[in-house]
Amino acid sequence: MRLARPSIHRLLRFGVPAAAAALACTYLAFGELKPQAAWRGLDVLGEGGTALLAAAWMALVLASRPAGRVTALLALGLGCVALGAWADALDEIVSMQAAPGRFDKWIESGLPPLGMLLLTAGLVGWRREQFELSEHMAQRERLFRDHRAFDRITQLADTGYLREQLALDAARRPGTPAALLMLEIEGLPPLLHEHGRRDAVRALRAVTHQLLLNLRRSDLLCRAAGDRFVVLLPATGAAEAGRRAAHLARMVQLTAFEAGNAAWPLGLRWACVAATPADDAAALLRRLADDLQTGAVPARAAAAT
Repeated sequence: MRLARPSIHRLLRFGVPAAAAALACTYLAFGELKPQAAWRGLDVLGEGGTALLAAAWMALVLASRPAGRVTALLALGLGCVALGAWADALDEIVSMQAAPGRFDKWIESGLPPLGMLLLTAGLVGWRREQFELSEHMAQRERLFRDHRAFDRITQLADTGYLREQLALDAARRPGTPAALLMLEIEGLPPLLHEHGRRDAVRALRAVTHQLLLNLRRSDLLCRAAGDRFVVLLPATGAAEAGRRAAHLARMVQLTAFEAGNAAWPLGLRWACVAATPADDAAALLRRLADDLQTGAVPARAAAAT
């Protein structure tokens, strides 16, 4: 089922050009067009070019990043900068001396600082994202060094590598509990059926990104098959593993994903099991798969945990 609610992405994509057109109409309605001889060409070119570049950067951000708070802050900031520069360019060719309250000065002076403030907040959030991702990339470096095969879609290792790491963790931490999680994406099969493989791959990558951002550096995320992942949580008991799984489910449920110009809800079902050095990794994975079939915790139940 799709949720037909408007997104900040669509509002920005169409709202900023509409606001720019409204500004031009407003300036022409309340001001007077200056004689062409009074136009300062370099100022018009510089301010108009700044507006176009900021708008192009906003479109690039919206096209290349997943929906979310950081993307919205970056795009809003660039949109404000674009509109402020556009107002400055209009002021070079339209005299607003008779405009009521000189609202043009408020627009020209207020929008660029507001845009820079929003951009700064977005860059702080982006830096935090990159820091989290770099920690997880450090885990992947050991896979590259081992010349491991990666899943082509998610760039995650497979369950064979997880079995090896489970054995190594047991040897490094004898007597210390560990936990395994198996996660299954809710909403992916109907997405594949209704919108095709391209959107399903985008959703799979978005969920992978969200999981990596919300796992600890010591945790290991692998792709099992299809819409399933397996997570190794070293030095973690079953109760703590359940809490972490519930948190992952909440984060995936909050992921803003669109397909066919509408929001598409995603969620996680999960099952967890404690792992000891005496346990067989293949048997644990079979048990997790059976639990997912029979008694896995759905996303909505996880969100209430």
